[in-house]
Amino acid sequence: MTSIDTFDVLTLTEEARNVVIDALSNETPSETLALWVEVTGTRGAGYSYDLYFSELNLAPDDAAIGRDGEVTIVVPAASVDRLRGSRLEFANEGGGGLVLVNPNSPTPEEINPGLPPEILELGVSGPLGSVALVVLEEQVNPSIASHGGRADLVAMNEETKTAYIKLSGGCQGCSMSRLTLSQGIETMLREAIPELASVLDVTDHASGENPFYSAE
Repeated sequence: MTSIDTFDVLTLTEEARNVVIDALSNETPSETLALWVEVTGTRGAGYSYDLYFSELNLAPDDAAIGRDGEVTIVVPAASVDRLRGSRLEFANEGGGGLVLVNPNSPTPEEINPGLPPEILELGVSGPLGSVALVVLEEQVNPSIASHGGRADLVAMNEETKTAYIKLSGGCQGCSMSRLTLSQGIETMLREAIPELASVLDVTDHASGENPFYSAE
């Protein structure tokens, strides 16, 4: 268990600390609760998180436990290295809310579990990949954000001119995802990259939130 005096995993800004303390005051019994912060997976090119109050005495022996002002923080062992050096802030945008600023990024294997290493090793930094990234960020994602969808370029084979696309959010597991890819995303990519040979969907649709997709 990490000592409270040497806790370096997560800090809170003053505004965020006050928000947490105020929320904690509405919990019963507040004096035995801690703020638990853990990585739950990935979202886009970053991590996804869960923040909640739970009993301090439930913390496993290998958890990192620290204190920031009046707030006791618990970080499960599996999340410690992924969160080390993070800062919890309060952002006023969108009505206000807590935002976790994390200097750490997930590995390609974490973002795309199960994909063959030979695909991940292709990367996205080549000429075609660079153009595809701009198209996805500036054209595709704004157009599918209305239903919570997102498309990310996993890899670009510059030799075969093949783009590997991963869908997430409202597009993962959706019965319309194949249509979205072929008539929306692929069309936008081909307009910007005429030489593009193919666009392959490498999404794990079976684990999406929408139950309508049936994998063949």
